[in-house]
Amino acid sequence: MRTARGSAVAALAVAAVLASTAGTPAPHHPPTAQLYVAPWGDDQGPGTLDHPFATPARAQQAVRAMAPRMTSDTTVNLRGGTYRLTAPLRLTPADSGRHGHRVVYQAYGYGTAHQEPVTLSGGRPVTGWRPAPGQPGVWRADVGSLETRQLYVDGRRAARAARGAPLPGTLELTATGYTTTSRTPLTWRHPADLEVVYRYDYVEGRCGVAAISRNAAGRTAITMDQPCWRMARALYGADALTQTHDVENAPNFLGRSGSWYLDRSRPAHHTLLYRPRPGEDMTRSEVTAPTLQTLLSGAGTAASRPLHDVTLRGLTFAHATWLAPNEPAGFAAAWSMYMRPGKGGDITALTVPGNVTFRHAEHITLTGNRFTHLGAQGVDFAADSSHNTVSGNVFTDISDGGIALGVLPPATRGTNTGNRVTDNWIHHVGAEYRAASGIWNSATQDTLIAHNQVDHVPYTGILSGPSEDLRGLTRRNRILGNRVFATNRLLADGGGIYLRGEQGPSYAAGALVARNAVTDSAHGVWNVGIYTDDSSNRITVRDNVVHDYVASIGGCSENWGNRPVRNIRYLDNYWDDKVPTWLPRRPYPGAWPPAPDCGDPQHLHFTHNTLLTPTHTCASLPTCTTITATAGPRPPYRRTLGLR
Repeated sequence: MRTARGSAVAALAVAAVLASTAGTPAPHHPPTAQLYVAPWGDDQGPGTLDHPFATPARAQQAVRAMAPRMTSDTTVNLRGGTYRLTAPLRLTPADSGRHGHRVVYQAYGYGTAHQEPVTLSGGRPVTGWRPAPGQPGVWRADVGSLETRQLYVDGRRAARAARGAPLPGTLELTATGYTTTSRTPLTWRHPADLEVVYRYDYVEGRCGVAAISRNAAGRTAITMDQPCWRMARALYGADALTQTHDVENAPNFLGRSGSWYLDRSRPAHHTLLYRPRPGEDMTRSEVTAPTLQTLLSGAGTAASRPLHDVTLRGLTFAHATWLAPNEPAGFAAAWSMYMRPGKGGDITALTVPGNVTFRHAEHITLTGNRFTHLGAQGVDFAADSSHNTVSGNVFTDISDGGIALGVLPPATRGTNTGNRVTDNWIHHVGAEYRAASGIWNSATQDTLIAHNQVDHVPYTGILSGPSEDLRGLTRRNRILGNRVFATNRLLADGGGIYLRGEQGPSYAAGALVARNAVTDSAHGVWNVGIYTDDSSNRITVRDNVVHDYVASIGGCSENWGNRPVRNIRYLDNYWDDKVPTWLPRRPYPGAWPPAPDCGDPQHLHFTHNTLLTPTHTCASLPTCTTITATAGPRPPYRRTLGLR
């Protein structure tokens, strides 16, 4: 490995690719057709500035009536305030722009100093709090038939009541669950609400409890929900299930401030219990319980009739839940996937859905928005969705990942091409389902993931590749100029930028990973800055800065399944070439685990890479510092994202 810099021409070439493909915000030409919505409006009015509509749904009706005669963009201006949705906004091909024009939904004053804050909320306020009898320090509120998995108090996510420890006692597995020597579970109220949490390496899942009783042998029997228990045994292995991580969702676990529990023991008369944080006054606090599972869906009827030419900008999407983990099938999970019974006793993987979701959608633009306080994935684009742009948005406080796109399970085919994910800030996602990635790009073509910042995530920053071998679908994807740090804060065996699978038929048609800064994430026993994992093929990794991970580069080459890591070019990178102490160092750079689990990678090429050392740091090398300084969102976006 060289310690001197080389190939300045190659670096300039990659910079030119960034400049020509990442682009800058398109110039905005004010449309002539304007509609207005305001919380104080009237849906019987004309939707003008002086007499606005009251709801986005009414504005949608007006846009549909205008669309066939569009001669310019049509803009729906939402005045400042919170719009509490009672049903998802559902966009269909009838909501598309026409004749080369777009339909725009935006915050009033978007892009100016007078832009008004607008929130589309799927939550309901919870009021009428009073002290809970017999539970000092706990407050209660009657909430009717409310179903939710999240609660927000004064704008902060509250924690579900949790034991903060594994199942107690000495556990033994049974066909239906566990027995334990501890009698403590017999004291837990409403056991059918309980969830046992499992965390292993790169997965985190949970299964519900059906019942807790005393068995004939004098042990405590914990009967788990089916089919979750069967699927978890198949997914994680029976031995692993004795290593539980936590137990959640019982009123017994309300000892910690900021924790809550939804008592559903009386149908249609549910009660919320909450222990306030220091300083919170439940007679004054603003409490929101998400009720909708989808805030906005946009879907065409087929690839030949997509939803198209719609822009959403300057909006906050907040307060949506996701209730599938409440089902008896629970959340036996890996990555952003959860399992459900398939045909013939098989298991089918599904993808955690977006609270904002698009199918058969083209030329959709999401820019300048905020996605927060969400209970599933932030946004997803799938099912033949192409030429869409997600640019300049913030994704934070989301239960699963930030952005997912492409051929997402259970799909195994599709064409998703020309999508752009640029200049976004994704941070503190995976708040509930930890095996999530900030961005997941699965089996797409000509996708650009550029100049995003991904930080403070429990697992992987940017994941590019399908969950299974879907060969022949992926090509010419580019991961350029991203700033990734503080990944893998809870789960191991992930990375800053994680690739897997066949990326194309040749280097020219494969993946390009260039000018990214991937740093400061040396958490756990195994994570990799730029991770080329099982079956990765045809990838060019050049002009990146990678340091302070457990391993800088590497992966598992699964030769046993004819899925080796092969044909990876490493050109002109700066890295510290760290390898964990438990892994033998190969004659070439990187951390490549040996047999029996993994084998030798094939056809790795290393050219003009620079080794960073304590005396030869990135800060002492101008090109290295330039790559780091220019990675992440570009100056036009940093201010609007809240970055400095």
